[in-house]
Amino acid sequence: MYQTIFTTYTHPLPLSLSHKAFKVPIHSTTTSMTTSLLLFLALLFLSKTHGLTPKRAIPDEGSTLQVLHFSSFHRQDPLSWEARVLQTQSKDDARVRYLASLVAGKSVVLTASARPNYVVKANIGTPPQTVVMALDNSNDAAWIACAGCVGCSKALFDSSKSTTFKALGCQAAQCKQVPSPTCAGSACSFNMTYGGSTLAANLSQDTIKLATDAVPGYTFGCIQKATGSFLPPLGLLGLGRGPWSLLSQTHPLYQSTFSYCLPSFKSDHFSGSLRLGPIGQPKRIKTTQLLRNPRRSQLYYVNMIGIRVGRRVLNIPPSALAFNPTTGAGTIFDSGTVFTRLVKPAYVAVRHAFRKRVGANLTVSSLGGFDTCYSGPIPSPPTITFMFAGMNVTLPPDNFLIHSSAGSTTCLAMAAAPDAPDNVNSVLNVIASMQQQNHRVLFDVPNSRLGVAREFCS
Repeated sequence: MYQTIFTTYTHPLPLSLSHKAFKVPIHSTTTSMTTSLLLFLALLFLSKTHGLTPKRAIPDEGSTLQVLHFSSFHRQDPLSWEARVLQTQSKDDARVRYLASLVAGKSVVLTASARPNYVVKANIGTPPQTVVMALDNSNDAAWIACAGCVGCSKALFDSSKSTTFKALGCQAAQCKQVPSPTCAGSACSFNMTYGGSTLAANLSQDTIKLATDAVPGYTFGCIQKATGSFLPPLGLLGLGRGPWSLLSQTHPLYQSTFSYCLPSFKSDHFSGSLRLGPIGQPKRIKTTQLLRNPRRSQLYYVNMIGIRVGRRVLNIPPSALAFNPTTGAGTIFDSGTVFTRLVKPAYVAVRHAFRKRVGANLTVSSLGGFDTCYSGPIPSPPTITFMFAGMNVTLPPDNFLIHSSAGSTTCLAMAAAPDAPDNVNSVLNVIASMQQQNHRVLFDVPNSRLGVAREFCS
């Protein structure tokens, strides 16, 4: 796997936790550096003067959609840096506990992160209406807040204006795939949870257009009512591999293959990309085998065999990394969690090795679930490498260190996984979005492989 070297002009911290930032590649000549810097200043000027939507590196085209961070569309609450970190940790904890409940085989209703990390734009209906949908590769769900929804903070889709809209009845085969379906009259209805809210939806179909590809008869939940602490204004685009997901619904078109490059949270003026289908995927990319848990088929399991800090392979009990479909133990890639969570034996080994490499002369402090924080920047931090069967993914510091906007605190942005339901130690390792940023991550379901390659998409 090749590594690209960058110099960073930034407060290195997720956008939802920090100020705006920009990275400039290191070039071999002063001229190219000057050109890159001038390009950045021009883009920054345009964003300030015209301002509302982020500047995008690549337009939607073919089967490739822009991926934008959610905060590019919504201003964040005026919280301190520390408060943002704690807020994100709390939402991550809820997300990871949900994933742990899934793998443990608990009977739970559909849920997701209370605030999406990444979104794409799609057009739905005839004539098309533009909607913003959260990207979630651990969910099969597809839903959109519809006009007339009681309690929705924003209605995105007016089905009465679409000539291709169709409400599905209880006899439809798809009605058996949704959680807890009910029949009110002839319509197939169901309830699900999203963060702290309960959503009531009718099962529906319409044409959805992703970039330039039209998908007729796309099945989704048309939300009619929302109650609770979080009222979602967005749709949800599930990229899991279960029967209701985008992959299953578009298998003839995209052959259950996609990849994404997630832009850094720090770069709100640039976009990553979601590339659907086998065409255009990287040819030379290191891969590892995708593993399947029959009980939770939507999750993307891989075989992590070790972790390295610097050049040292850590002494981690094999049971902390081993895949077990009965218990749900193992490692998944998840786009909806921000910070990677490792089971306790694995995280303790990473933490110990990281602290030792940084140096015992620096005072360690805590911030919420982050227990390895320092006052000020860390001199010469080591790399961290996730070792999978068939490939290694070496992370530069930008993928695992966060810094306060004032530059006074630096934290290792990983943590021990929260306890699973019933206070049982979590058995699930979650490779989260911050650790995936600026990498092309390939999900090739037909060939049972997941690939990762460094790609600068911020």
